[in-house]
Amino acid sequence: MTLLQIASLLIVLAGAFGAINYLFLRLPSSIGILVVALLASLAVMGVDLLVPSLGMADQVRDTVLGIEFSEALLEGMLGLLLFAGALHVKLSDLKQEWLVVLLMATIGVGLSTVIFGVGFSWLTGMPLLIALVFGSLISPTDPVAVLSVLREADLQKSLETKIAGESLFNDGVGYVVFLVLVGLAFPSGDHHGSGLADAATLFVQEAVGGAVLGLVLGWLTFRVMRRIDDYSLEVLITLGLAFGGYELAVYLHVSAPIMAVCAGLLIGDIGMKNGMSEETRQYVDGFWKLIDEILNAVLFLMIGFEVFAIAFDISFVTTGVLSIGLALLARLAAVAVPILILRPFREFSRGVTPIMTWGGLKGGISVALALSLPEGEWKPLILTVTYVIVIFSIIIQGLTIAPLAKRLNREPDLM
Repeated sequence: MTLLQIASLLIVLAGAFGAINYLFLRLPSSIGILVVALLASLAVMGVDLLVPSLGMADQVRDTVLGIEFSEALLEGMLGLLLFAGALHVKLSDLKQEWLVVLLMATIGVGLSTVIFGVGFSWLTGMPLLIALVFGSLISPTDPVAVLSVLREADLQKSLETKIAGESLFNDGVGYVVFLVLVGLAFPSGDHHGSGLADAATLFVQEAVGGAVLGLVLGWLTFRVMRRIDDYSLEVLITLGLAFGGYELAVYLHVSAPIMAVCAGLLIGDIGMKNGMSEETRQYVDGFWKLIDEILNAVLFLMIGFEVFAIAFDISFVTTGVLSIGLALLARLAAVAVPILILRPFREFSRGVTPIMTWGGLKGGISVALALSLPEGEWKPLILTVTYVIVIFSIIIQGLTIAPLAKRLNREPDLM
């Protein structure tokens, strides 16, 4: 299939499955599309088992694997999704929560990576370094999943900012940690660096370089936009910043996700306040919300179809179910430790630890990183367990985080 045919098929299916969800399931849009896609995938597999001569599952599997989910997300959709998400998080709100966000996106990701990696190595016998690679790809919360759920939950502003800010930044940091650990675990692969010195250099280059590039490009774009009063041109300029900045970051070997977040934050706050007319603000805001919704729908559709890419070994699935608890434990540490560090110096809203733990959804980024791993004996297990954790996270946690938040906000203070 050509690229245009694949894009057309995904848009048609996202629209059709979205309509099915709206008319019958009434779930939040993105989660509903994922559920319908997953049920459709399992139905195709079921029909194939009953009538093997049809070969439907093999045809669909070939189509799904031909899409290259990892490349489509990491080198295409992710920049737009992160930019759109950051565009709607105000710097003025983030400034009040910056230290919490920083600690959760750095210490939190590190703790989660180690806890999950060590636990998974003990559980399966996987070599520790490879298990740490797995820990790094499953630790970041997915901003796409998190921000789509936040729209449905009526959270306090400070708590919403913590969750949104952390999900945007720990995604970029987690990706950098993943690259560093992959370089150490698979030194003969096509990944950066293989020694500790190379790993440290890579981390600084990716993380700091991505932030600097995002701020520089965002500032230059703002300076140009404040001299223009044409909403259609300014929307086009923001689109060029998201696309071009992401590809430039990839070319310069700095963190493209962190670049997209920093550029989006700057344009969404300083750019909208000081560089756009009211009419332009409305069009830019509406355009990026629409882009966000469309790409969310397509991404969750693709996650539902990725069930064809995993190995249906009963022991793998069992390990995945057991690993859900391990992932939640690692997430709890990533949230609780930074809060315990800062609690003597500031107050936190009610129920912040359980809400942020349960609301730390995994998503397409984890699946994409798992798919990008070099081929090896452990990759099928990693991919299957990742998929089980992601599906549980989006469907179960995603559908229950809003009721949990409302319940905790009615109870006495919790950490």
